[in-house]
Amino acid sequence: MTLGEVFVANRAYLRRVAQKIVHTMDLADEVIQDAYLKLIHGGTDREVRKPLCYCCQVVRNMAFDYHRQRTVESNYRVCCDDVEAIGPVSCNLPELTFGGRQALAVVDNVLNSLAPRTRLAFELNRLDGLTQREVGGRLGCSATLVNFMIKEADSALNGCRYLL
Repeated sequence: MTLGEVFVANRAYLRRVAQKIVHTMDLADEVIQDAYLKLIHGGTDREVRKPLCYCCQVVRNMAFDYHRQRTVESNYRVCCDDVEAIGPVSCNLPELTFGGRQALAVVDNVLNSLAPRTRLAFELNRLDGLTQREVGGRLGCSATLVNFMIKEADSALNGCRYLL
């Protein structure tokens, strides 16, 4: 039996697997369709000993990808009934300027409370856009240590999230 035949024969089961991960029937159907196409057109060079398990794993992986993608998209989605009514934000308002300066002062104070090397690693990564490996090269340390320093700065800045 080919992978496509196994997939079609167990479609209802695979659909339930996908639905448990993506939580809606519509998305589960999309996952099933894409997984089937991937199995049929992707092809595998080796023999699959347990074709149902293989199909199930492909569906699970695709469902997790869909779920991750939907989560990221929902974090950036803005719903508005009248998009035309939204105008550009004016930064010339004194209260906005003052509030922005206060927020920057708080963030600066938090960053100043960090070790100078940790602050520098954070700024090089987040502000200058250097990779952790590049920051490590500049600071003479490993990328793993840079990762820990950036996490430390992120943790310290978590208290400033309310300013957003």
